[in-house]
Amino acid sequence: MTKQARSGPYFCGIDAAMDVVSGKWKALILWELHHHGTRRFAELRRGLPGVSEKMLIQHLREMETDGLVHREVYREVPPKVEYSLTEHGTTLNTALTALGEWGTARIQRIGAERVPAHATEEPQSH
Repeated sequence: MTKQARSGPYFCGIDAAMDVVSGKWKALILWELHHHGTRRFAELRRGLPGVSEKMLIQHLREMETDGLVHREVYREVPPKVEYSLTEHGTTLNTALTALGEWGTARIQRIGAERVPAHATEEPQSH
């Protein structure tokens, strides 16, 4: 059974966009793949501290169904699976850039930068 991408009904473009980026980790997965290119599952998980394996799998499946992420399975032992952005995923990531800039300005404006639980690790820019 093939899963189909969500298709509305939508009231506006924002509604359609939010449908595919809903969830805490999807925009960060897009960022990780955009800035680091093709990644294996473990590399993605290391790049997203705090994400559970279950949530990462769920979001990657949804993003693959929505045409944002390409999943390449190599038939070798041990099995190798890689994830990369599709052209559709790249255009969504580009659209989210302005939202990220707005968020950075908000952090600076309210002085609300959070100290992550993994603060002892090397900081990452998202």
